[in-house]
Formats: sequence, structure tokens, C-alpha cells
Amino acid sequence: MKTRAALLRQSPGKWVVEEVELDEPKYGEVLVEMAAAGLCHSDDHFAQGDLHVARLPVCAGHEGSGIVRKAGPGVQGLGVGDRVITSFIPACGKCRWCATGMQNLCDNGAKIRAGDQLDGTFRMRTADGEDVSTPALLGTFAEWQVYDQLSVVKIDSDIPLETACLVACGVQTGFGSATTAGNVQPGDVVIVAGVGGVGMNAVQGAYLSGAGHIIAVDPVADKRRWALDFGATDGYESISAAKDRVSELTNGQGADVCILTAGIVHNDLISDGFHAIRKAGTLVVTGVSPDNEEALIPGLNANNLAMFQKRIQGALYGAKSPREAMPMLLDLYRAGKLKLDELITKTYALDEINIGYDDMRNGRNIRGIIQFTR
Repeated sequence: MKTRAALLRQSPGKWVVEEVELDEPKYGEVLVEMAAAGLCHSDDHFAQGDLHVARLPVCAGHEGSGIVRKAGPGVQGLGVGDRVITSFIPACGKCRWCATGMQNLCDNGAKIRAGDQLDGTFRMRTADGEDVSTPALLGTFAEWQVYDQLSVVKIDSDIPLETACLVACGVQTGFGSATTAGNVQPGDVVIVAGVGGVGMNAVQGAYLSGAGHIIAVDPVADKRRWALDFGATDGYESISAAKDRVSELTNGQGADVCILTAGIVHNDLISDGFHAIRKAGTLVVTGVSPDNEEALIPGLNANNLAMFQKRIQGALYGAKSPREAMPMLLDLYRAGKLKLDELITKTYALDEINIGYDDMRNGRNIRGIIQFTR
């Protein structure tokens, strides 16, 4: 069939909406009519040239929701009409990590930038027959898409698809960065550096974990103000600017947890976060750095780690299995405890994708989404 998709033909570059060819679903795959796709910073890294994909052209996007319109042979547990959200880790359920309850670390994650499907082939082609890569085995920036059944999670019909799409990445990643990776405890003093589509959910996760004080750090004043509505108690433009407040709250000890959810995490931010936590505190690194960034944390040596017993913790997908986390988060939404609708600052048509990303980079959105019915 033919469908429209936003492609990136060069990096750095702009998204171009084109008509492309889409294959029928193969064994274990489903054809999904997309309802919404979140404009996550991770995909903008490809457009900015911060991160590189294995091949171009690429149809990116990994935060999405839609309705199954056709199921290929061998599909189990999914049928026509089912509502689904995407998972950028297609957990196999069999590798060491899946078997021990860490599906977010599934070995299939090794293909996250490869752009092909699990069988090594592609489902989308340009009008002149060139294969289109789809990082994370997804490509949600398309009106229709073919996904492996491992890449989608079925949800109940009472959740609006435009809202549910956020749980596919930003909500789970941010929430879990606080609750699981950061293990925030009641009364903790928590710093969240970068309160966009991911960080705002780290704020929510810390709040629901009972944190005593949540300090939102962001250079954009509107985001600091918005963070107060999601549970933050204070807002500062940088970690260094928050230093005196953290010292006041902790008798000079430092924050219990610092979570780095900025769109780009440079080494100086890691250093600032590391020095902002107390003895035995935890620094959670969720955001990514450019591919060419030198591996260096200024001021860090063995004494800093050993003598102060600090912990640097990476967080992939919120450090929790998607098929466990997604239903839990949607249940919290149903119960009125997790704010999802409020995260959507603005919706865009597919043809407005570059406008949406401009708004994101300029701090105008918590999360913008593409609404395919527009």
C-alpha cells in the first residue's frame, strides 16, 4: 500500500513528508493505522546530527499509538481493531535480560539504530524503490506502519490514543528514572535537570514516591513554572544556581537523587549532577550525549566514588520492563494520580513536523504530538 511518512534524507537535515510504499505485514507482524506520535528529542538528534543512524533515508519516531488493521501469520494476542502503543525495545521474552525481568535491556535493543526489522529486511520504500530505515524497528512518523508484534503493547479501549502515545517513551522513561533507577524515597530531596517531555515525568515519579522537595532545573522559565503543576517545589535555571537551596534543605549534605533528563546531556552537566548529590547519593543519567562527545567527567576520580559511596546509574526506558510499566502508568492515569493530558502542549499535523521540533527546541512545549487525524 501507499502511505505518507516524514523522512530524513540527510543528517543534519529537515524532515520531508513523502508518499512511500509499505509492505504487507509478514510473519509475526501487524499493520497499524497511526493515531498519534510524540515529538521526542531522541528523534531530533538524528535531524541535528548529534546521533547517527546506520542508513538514510530514515523514517524515525518511536513514541506512538494506533489501531491494528491487519495481522500477519503467526501473530498472537493481537487482532484487527486492537488499540496499541509502541515499544522501542522489542523484548523477545527469552534472552537473559527478559528472563530475569529486565525486558528494557533485551538483546534486541542492539538493533535500535540499525533501521531494519528483526529478519534484516525493510518494510518501507521510497517511490523510487530505496529502502527506508526505521530506527527502533518502529518509524511512527508515518500514517500507516508495519510493526513486529514484539514492538507494540495492547491497551484498553477507554484510554484516548493521543494521550496513550506518551506512555510509549517519555512518561515511562522519566517516571522510571525517579521511581526505579533513582529509587526515590519519602522525604528525599530530588533534583531533576531538564523538565521537558521526559523530565516532567521524572518530577511526577518523584512526587508520587513521596519526595519532600523536588527541584526542577531548566534554562526555560516556562518549563520551571509548568513543573510546579506536576509536583516540583522549586525551580532554578541551573544546578549551580540551585546549590544554596539544596544546601539549605539538606544541612549542606547534598541532594539524595539527581536525575539528568535534559535533551542533550553534556559532560559538564554530569559533573554538576555528581557534585550535587550527598554521600551515598544517586546520579541518574537518562538523557544522551552526542556521539562525538569525549568520555570525561571533570573532577571525578576514585576518591570521589569510593570515599563518598556515590552511585552513577544509567536509565534505559525508565529501568523497567515496558509490558509491566505501561499498564501500571495507564492505571495511575485512570485513577487521576498521573497527569498525561496536561503534558500535551500542542498538536501538529504530519506536515508540521519541522514546526513542532522548532517549538520543542525553543522550549515552547512540554510535549508536542503529531495527530494523524488532523
